[in-house]
Formats: sequence, structure tokens, C-alpha cells
Amino acid sequence: MAPPPKSSTRAGGGRAAPKKAGKEKKVEDGREQPLQAVCLLPLANTPLIEYTLEFLAMSGVTQIYVYCGAHTEEIERYIRASKWHQSSSKSTASPFEFVEIVKTTARSVGDALRDLDARDLITGDFLLVHGDLVSNLPIDAALAAHRARRIADKNAIMTMILRSAGSGSHRTKSQGVTPVFVIDPTKNRCLHYEEMHPLQSNKYVNIDPDLLSVHSEMEIRTDLIDCGIDICTPDVLALWAESFDYEVPRRHFLHGVLKDYELNGKMIHTEIVTDHYAARAFNLQSYEAISKDVLGRWTYPLVPDSNLLAGQSYKSERGGLCKENGVILARTCRAGKRTVLGKDTSIGDGSMVTDSIIGRRCQIGKNVTIRNSYIWDNVVIGDGSAVDRGIIASEAVVGKECKVQPGVLISFGVRIADGKEIKEGIRITRGNQKLDDGASACIPTDPAIVGEGGEGYEFQDPEEFEDEESSAFHSNLIYSTAHLNISNESISTISSVITASSPTASRSRLSSFTGSISDDEHTGSTNENFHHEAVAGLLDTLKESGDIDSAKLEFMGLRLSNDATDHQIRRAIAVAFTKRISQLVETEKMEASKAAAQAFGLHGAEKFLKEVAIGTAKKEEDQVDFISCLQKDLVHRGSGGIILAAISQRLYQMEVLEEEAFLKWWGASEALGDEEPQDMKSVREKTLVFIDWLKEAEAESSDEDEGEESD
Repeated sequence: MAPPPKSSTRAGGGRAAPKKAGKEKKVEDGREQPLQAVCLLPLANTPLIEYTLEFLAMSGVTQIYVYCGAHTEEIERYIRASKWHQSSSKSTASPFEFVEIVKTTARSVGDALRDLDARDLITGDFLLVHGDLVSNLPIDAALAAHRARRIADKNAIMTMILRSAGSGSHRTKSQGVTPVFVIDPTKNRCLHYEEMHPLQSNKYVNIDPDLLSVHSEMEIRTDLIDCGIDICTPDVLALWAESFDYEVPRRHFLHGVLKDYELNGKMIHTEIVTDHYAARAFNLQSYEAISKDVLGRWTYPLVPDSNLLAGQSYKSERGGLCKENGVILARTCRAGKRTVLGKDTSIGDGSMVTDSIIGRRCQIGKNVTIRNSYIWDNVVIGDGSAVDRGIIASEAVVGKECKVQPGVLISFGVRIADGKEIKEGIRITRGNQKLDDGASACIPTDPAIVGEGGEGYEFQDPEEFEDEESSAFHSNLIYSTAHLNISNESISTISSVITASSPTASRSRLSSFTGSISDDEHTGSTNENFHHEAVAGLLDTLKESGDIDSAKLEFMGLRLSNDATDHQIRRAIAVAFTKRISQLVETEKMEASKAAAQAFGLHGAEKFLKEVAIGTAKKEEDQVDFISCLQKDLVHRGSGGIILAAISQRLYQMEVLEEEAFLKWWGASEALGDEEPQDMKSVREKTLVFIDWLKEAEAESSDEDEGEESD
């Protein structure tokens, strides 16, 4: 935390409110995890807390109080040895008057703030942030607006800084648990707050009817990234002190204060920003998302080649590679495309590293493949192994010819034996397990998990899914609800008028929590907002060769929030795939058939097309509609005819589209005759060979059937 900004007009001119540093999970979750303190975890080879302290320094904060939910001694040692502490030999010009580690038994944010109130250290406005914050956001405007409201009304006690992410897919949006902010846009005042997740039996927001009568306009927002930056007055601490059952800032404090407005009269406002960067690495999924944003330089100047730590020597090179001095690259290895390599790391012949971060003194063997992964310091990966979308902590060893599947977490010092395949989503540790009585027990190595000669066992938390909290969704690197057995029928819908532009009149509109409640009537729309957001999200996944299963969750959420029809869904999917295949053909000079095979060959793509684009019922009219969407988009692209032919053959081979659908589509187009637009006709001409082949195959099948009947 950082103490209150002084009365200076400079942004954050005083203190930073208590900065909370905890375990691998959220601070309020006290269970053991296979990693260490969140704020000391390396993100792009720099401890998370460095990004937070850089943000506070840029904001003009001068006094900082740090509260630790766990690992207090470890965090204190780090800060005392850093450039930020006045007693450190590295601190030649620290921007802070002091950085104080508060010794306390607090185990939650609520405990910390009540302790801070009891110490009577805060006398003015202060900034409250978490120790896992990564942000380049200037707070001057938000601070000025907060002070103006405070002068006008002493009951304006807090301003939350929220980042708009749009209604589409966004890496740093909270997955699983969706924060719902009800805001009066005319006053930027937050009126109501709830959290929603798939485990809820009722998926709707309970809004006090009195709010609807008092406020002429309200926005219900699910598109906001809550980065945990709050500008507070001392009244905030007083409210925490009065409510001993409050433990977390949003679900307890914010919800409770807004609900009790009639009793306390306290108001909480929002400052919604649309530019700059702000996000919290509060779980493994957000850790991965922010790491990708750092690689994409969205966090600039908080990027590796800014060399935030003393002794770092990162330099950006052509091709997206950023590496330190002393890196040894074999002549035939490939490293680049959004990749960071730490000092004294070596990569052997024939190995390939892309979209990954590798720490210092790592030894990567020959013919190793590493994609979308995060390797910390002193890790050894043997010859011929493959790591895909995983996290491997310091001092771990992965043997030769191993395969680490997506979503795997390998903790400190774990050793994987040669030739072992680690299944998707497994978390492996060597640490002691915490027992119910508080003692720790040493768990023996499980050869079934790490192989003969390996060291480690699968980490499992028996309390992980006991409640309806976020741990059920955030415990793994890859977000999934497969283990929750959630059916589509459990999602509540609200019927309303179908717009005239909806191609499928039978589909009722779904309720949306993203939009404005006002006196305006619903108007017809082609839902272009959904189309652009959906295409952009899918296209990013295709470009990054990402996991379509993860993109599917974001896509379906976007569908619900925009009331998209089945036709609009098919159109968006068709455009995303045709655009990516066209890029491969035109920019990378790839053959159309190979480009189609690459795009449709991504993990989860076939299932996504069959279940979402076409539907499990595989209705012929839906298949024809999807083919038409492909055709219409390829009219505007170079080599559109060749690409349509290649896509048609590929989707037929994958059994996504059936013979009858292609023949019906072709027959309907031919029946138009001169009424068919010339560009539509031209783009399907290359597909004639495939259609003729289908007709011949159908004729041969028919002849065989007739022959069998005559016998």
C-alpha cells in the first residue's frame, strides 16, 4: 500500500496505500500452493513487485506501506536489497521517502486495512494497490477528478480506476468470474456491484428498484478490467474497521457499502480509461495474459529492454527477439517471434523457441520445441523434448524426449524422467503439503506422474472446489469449465423483440449485461459490433496458433453479450478463418491447401466448427449457410476462388460439411442463372472440380446400391 497523496497538486504526491502481497492464489485464499509469493514471481524475468513499484514511482507516490499476506520475511529481504529501499546499496536515488514492511498477522486485505486504521498512519487520501499490478497508466486525471468530487461532497470516499476492454475477447479480462458494475454514466458513480460465474443457479443481477427511479440512466458493465487501483479517503479505512466480516475489496466491501448507501450515504465513483495498460497477475491465467502483453509491448515502458533491474542487459533484436548478454544460440536453432532469453541461457541445434520467456542460466538441449511457455531460471530441458503453453519454475529438470502438454505447471526443483509425457493441466510440485492442523507433511515422489527416477508429485487441493468462489476457475493455467459439468440449459434467457435485421427469426434475443438502460427503444441492428469483436478475437488465436478451446469460451461469452444470431455466428467464424488462410497464402506464399490444413488443424478447431459454426444437429441448411458465408467473404480476397476450393475439400475431409450440403449450395447458385452476381459466380468456379467429384462419387454409390438390390 501507499500512503495518501499529500495535498500537493502532483498526482500521488504522498503515500501509496497498503500494497498486499500474498501467495499464488488471491490474497484472501489462505491455502498452500506449489509456487511462492505472487509479488516475487518473475514476469518476463522481472519480479512482479518491480512493475508495481515502478507504477507507484511514476504516479508520484513517496511513502509506501507494504502488507504481506504470507512470505513476509522473503518479501522484506527482497525489498531491503532492492533499489527502492533507502538502506540498500543499490538505492542511489530512490524516489520514495520510505518503503515500510508492516509486521502484522493480517491474512486478508480486510485485516490489513483494519490494522492500518488502528495504527492511525493515514491522515489524507491514499492509493490502494496490489503487489501484482502491472500498469503504465498515469493517474493524474483520475486523482484530479477524485479531489474535485471530494471537495464538492465529503461523502465521495473512493474512486476506482477501471480499464475498458470492450465487449469482445480480451486477454486480461477476468475469466469464469465476471465482475458486474452498475454505473451512473452522468456522474461516474458506481451504484451496484456483483460477481457472476457459471456455478450460479440464477444468472441475473439483482438491482434495487429504487435505483431505477432515482437515476435516469444506468449502465450495466461487464466489459471492465478491474486492475485494483483505488484512490481512497480515510473514511474508507473507517468503514473497513466497522465491518469485521469484510475480507476482500470488491465482493465484500464494495458490494456492502453500495448496498448500505441509505444508511451510510457514502459514494464510490469510477474512472474508466480506454488507453494505457493496467492489469493484475492475480492467477495463472492473468499471469499468462500479462506476459503476452509484455511480449507484445503493450506495457511499454515496462518491457524487458527497459532493464528495470540492476544488472539486466536486455536488447531488442529484429524478428521480435529480446535477449541478454551471454546467451548462446546454436547455429541451427530458431529463437524469436516475441521471445525473451535471459543471461547465460543456451539453446542447442535444431531447437525452436517462439512466443516464450526463458530465464537465466537455462540449458535447452537439441531439437527441443518450446511454444507459448514461461521457463524460469536454471531450468534444464533435455534433447528432443517439447513444451507447449506451460510454466516451468526455477531449478526444474525436464528429461530427454519428454512432452509437456498445454496447461502444465512444474514447480521448483521438480525432475521429470526421460521419455515422460505430462498430461494437460497437471500441476507438479516437490513441496511439503499443509495438513489440517497446520503442520507440513513430506509427500513421496509419484513415478506415475514424473517417471522412474523423477522427483515430484501431482499437487491437488482438496478444498479447491468446495465453494462457489473463483478458485474453481482460476486454479489452472488454461481456463476451462469442463470439470464443472455446466449445461447450456442452465443459462437464463430473457425473451424480447427480434430485430428486423435478424436472419433467423426463430431465435429469441438473449439478455445482455453490457449496455445502457435508458428510455431509448431497441433499434434494428446488423450486430456489426459482435462481428468485428468476434472476428478479431478468433483471428488473434489463429495468428498465434493458440488454443481454439479457450477462444471458444470467449466467443460464446461475446455471443451472449451481443445477442448474436446463429447466422451472425457462422459469418464471424467464416470470415476469421478465410482471412487467416488468405494471409497465409498472400503474405507467406503458402499453398492454399496447406494454409487451410494449418488453420483448421489447430487444437480444438474441428470441434469448434462442428459444435458452434454448424451445430451438433448438423442441419443441412446451416451447412449451406456456412458455405455461403465463406463464399461471400472470399469474393473480396485475392486468390478467393482457389482458397474456397481448398477450404471446401478440407472441411469435407474433416466431416464438418457433408456432401449433400455442398451439392445443395451449388445447385441453388446454379439455379440463379443470370441473377447470380458475377463476383459470386467467379469465386466458386474453382470449386467445380470438387463438386463434379462429389457428383461422380454419389453416382457410383448409387450404382453400387442398385447392384446390391438386384442381387
